[in-house]
Amino acid sequence: MSEVQGVLPDRPTSRWLILDGQGRVLLFRFVYADGPLAGTAFWATPGGGCDPGETYEDAARRELFEETGLSVVDPGPQVARRVVEFCLPDGRMANVDQRFFLLRVEPFALSASGWTEDERQVLTEHRWWSADEIRASREAVWPADLADLVEAL
Repeated sequence: MSEVQGVLPDRPTSRWLILDGQGRVLLFRFVYADGPLAGTAFWATPGGGCDPGETYEDAARRELFEETGLSVVDPGPQVARRVVEFCLPDGRMANVDQRFFLLRVEPFALSASGWTEDERQVLTEHRWWSADEIRASREAVWPADLADLVEAL
């Protein structure tokens, strides 16, 4: 499908708010060394774009397994939605429709075995963050209101 001049393509995306027993959220650090996003670094929740024909729920299940090794049969209801405009790794701007799903977990060993080659290049670390740590951080964290969202859950 071609883009109409001046109109951004839509990118449906499923993301996870994975909370541990202390109410901390799991975030991945993305660092881009080259390409259109060279020099960009930020923390974000696990998740990614929906494949063609894939529902938000199907994408949530797939992304959860690929990025953490966890499997969930039913992701449950969407708990939040954010629509933002940003630059994709390939340099295109897009309207990104992010749907968030909640998962409460016991401690687990994260598995990177399902990561794509692109993810292996940009996902440099992961850690659990409290809402206060997110607010105090000088690093970029997405979505921008994540601390409020975590506290509301």
